[in-house]
Amino acid sequence: MSFRLDKVSSLIKEELSLIFLHKVQDSNLGLVTVTNVKMSPDLRHSKIYLSVYDKEKREDALKKVNDLKGMIRSELASRVKMRFVPELHFFIDDTLDYVEKMEGIFKQIHENDNEKDNQ
Repeated sequence: MSFRLDKVSSLIKEELSLIFLHKVQDSNLGLVTVTNVKMSPDLRHSKIYLSVYDKEKREDALKKVNDLKGMIRSELASRVKMRFVPELHFFIDDTLDYVEKMEGIFKQIHENDNEKDNQ
């Protein structure tokens, strides 16, 4: 990734985090964190990855965020000085689920090895 893409991604991530903290206050969303932003090379589209603390609320939170997409993009436009404010595409970041699954597998392997050593 180029320096410019990294810089713009970082700026958008920071500003979106502040927008979610201060402007998007909905108790139904729970704790929403912007974990990553990936920009298209032309800076016209951005993929925003969100982490939702409450696993049961993920789909509802994503729907609500998509419903608020226009307001979020408008707020972003007022905060960043760019020729074009990118289209925002929101996704749930399931990286932590994958990490939890892998840790469970490693723990199970470790327990099986300990059982074999004790026999």
